[in-house]
Amino acid sequence: MTEKQDIEKKEIQNNFDVSKWGYRHQQAFILFCTLTIAYSMRSCMGVSLVAMTTYAEGAGNTTAADDAKQFQPQGILNALMLTPPYPTFNWDKKTQDAVIASFFWGYMTLQIPAGQLAHRFGARYLLTGAMFVNCVVSIMLPLAAYYGGWICTAVCRVLQGLTQACIVPGLHTCLGKWAPLQERGRIAAFVYGGQALGTVFGLPMTGFISASRLGWPGIFRFYGILSGFIGLILWWLAADTPGKHSRISAGERKYIEDELGSGEEAKKMPVPWGSIFRHKGMYAIIVAHFGQTWGQLVLYSEVPAYLDKIMGVNIKANGLLTALPFLVMWVMNFLFSYVFDMLIVKKILSVTNTRKLANSCGNIPAAIGLIALAFAPKNIYVVEAILVFTCGFKISAHLGFHVNHIDISPNYAGTMMSISNFISNIGASIAPLIIGFILTDVNDAYLWRQVFLLAACLYFLTNLVYVIFGTGEKAEWNDPPKEEEDCEEGKAMLEKPKL
Repeated sequence: MTEKQDIEKKEIQNNFDVSKWGYRHQQAFILFCTLTIAYSMRSCMGVSLVAMTTYAEGAGNTTAADDAKQFQPQGILNALMLTPPYPTFNWDKKTQDAVIASFFWGYMTLQIPAGQLAHRFGARYLLTGAMFVNCVVSIMLPLAAYYGGWICTAVCRVLQGLTQACIVPGLHTCLGKWAPLQERGRIAAFVYGGQALGTVFGLPMTGFISASRLGWPGIFRFYGILSGFIGLILWWLAADTPGKHSRISAGERKYIEDELGSGEEAKKMPVPWGSIFRHKGMYAIIVAHFGQTWGQLVLYSEVPAYLDKIMGVNIKANGLLTALPFLVMWVMNFLFSYVFDMLIVKKILSVTNTRKLANSCGNIPAAIGLIALAFAPKNIYVVEAILVFTCGFKISAHLGFHVNHIDISPNYAGTMMSISNFISNIGASIAPLIIGFILTDVNDAYLWRQVFLLAACLYFLTNLVYVIFGTGEKAEWNDPPKEEEDCEEGKAMLEKPKL
């Protein structure tokens, strides 16, 4: 590098104000909106099923043909389920849990291939395609449910799971290229706060729409339209790396790339699978991710049924009461992200210890909250207070294991996330089925106690494993081998004797 180039780079760095809004924040906002919509679509099914089903014990499940006989369309618009009345389905709890689990069958299947696609081709195309497919499937789901019964409903949810499998690896791939260490916690927490806000937005909206003239079919059409809209935004404004963004300033680009690199060299290299699977930090993340996913599914999908069957809360209030804890979660997200980022920036704790502390602050209170919920009286105010406490602290874990992939390897963060997400969602795919077998009577508070205690045990145990084996140190294999080869060649040239 010449002296002139060095001076120019220093001038660029001095002219760039890190504290101001930049295009890295714009990218984070787009990713946040994407995840918010995706989680709204995912979490709405628990409340939607309350509106879609009228199961009576001992009646047995109905087929699509039986439902067709019970529901007689009144004109073309009613046949297309654009106007009331709308059909309801006699699906028992196990069938409903199978419909919920079907999303994770698809979601789990495409996790690792999605991570590879994001690594090779960038996340922009992947995320855009995922949202457009979700748009079409969601809009068509009401017709599939009516004319094809629970099996076709499950097929639609599998398709949504397959496409949404691309979202988290895509987000992590983007964050690995856009989020410097000094801001990583805040940027990543803001983006993944979409999980909480998606639930806050999705659950009450689901309740309101299902109770309106649009009925339960309107739920899926509403989210389908939103998914299509965010797909257009991704196509128009998203960029895979700072280097590919047409409007980013030279100062901001240098600020990001000086720490993370452009990632273009790593993109051309094969994924170091052996090194990833030999890294103990990877297994710590996988275990922690498994426990979080199980507990999250209980909170997102089973609590609406608990409020309905045990608390006797009507569907409109159900959505609001279920969403309140997640609103608190979203607000606490900003507090935790600032605190844990400052621990790293001010060098109070190492990256490793900060991640372990954050994970423990999320998991231990969540486990205590679920134990309290298991023995709580049938008082909606007590139950709601416990849920607010549980979710308020739970979000802290996102500053633990959830951003840990990027600490270990910014270049392969999407691939690592796809691996941990795949394995954790094996648990998510079987969790509703296991819960369905435990809840042989959904009106029995004792059986619900077993569900909550199981989730609490998983929170405790998986956090313990993460605290013992987790690490925040960047892996040696993150950097492309070419850099090491160049260094070796340079040393050889210096050591070569002159003739």
